[in-house]
Amino acid sequence: MRIMEVVPGLEALAAGASLAAGGLLAWSVRGRTAQVFGASVWRGSVENPAVALTFDDGPSESTPQLLEVLERHRAKATFFMCGRNARRCPAIARQVCAAGHEIGNHTETHPRFDFKSPGFILREMAAAQKSIVEITGATPRWFRAPYGVRWYGVGAAQKRLGLTGVMWTAIGRDWRWPGERVAARLLAAASNGAIFCLHDGRTMQARPDIRATLDAVGQVIPQLRDQGFEFVTVGQLLRPCPV
Repeated sequence: MRIMEVVPGLEALAAGASLAAGGLLAWSVRGRTAQVFGASVWRGSVENPAVALTFDDGPSESTPQLLEVLERHRAKATFFMCGRNARRCPAIARQVCAAGHEIGNHTETHPRFDFKSPGFILREMAAAQKSIVEITGATPRWFRAPYGVRWYGVGAAQKRLGLTGVMWTAIGRDWRWPGERVAARLLAAASNGAIFCLHDGRTMQARPDIRATLDAVGQVIPQLRDQGFEFVTVGQLLRPCPV
């Protein structure tokens, strides 16, 4: 006779415990406030009227268009670069740095980390760090996991490479939505210390279409400026007085 048949309710209790454990793991992997798999931030101080625009998956052949928009609005941002994309577009990677923007680590080839080994995770992060330093001369201090997925080994790799994880206050879904909808999502989430996640690339794709991103950024910056917000890098946002 099975134990579940002898003890009433034990099967339901076990199922509930399993669901709870699964929920905790899911939050640990993708929850923006989770610290289980390494030190991470998702916003800056609420005392200062500043927000940080961040861009993932680049650099790409489309990034210069975004740099023009940021320059036109005199806004600084943080670019989480993939090492392989930086090697494909080295002049553009250097252009991002020359414009005064901050560079972060977004792995070498943009893999999902769930169910990957700690060794694989370290190799991806270390390879990106090496590529970015060699190409731009900038040493990233910030790391964003592809798809926002953290896993066992990320924390150790961050410590070894001197990186702090960065999630986001709001993600624009600019790879899927039109610019107007992306802008509306970010404007609704705007608050002191907010970190916005957008994309100047589309994983490893060459010549990606980032028109939605360009449109959204062109709408968000002037509207938030009118509300008194400044646009700073993640590093500046996390200082005691970023503006």
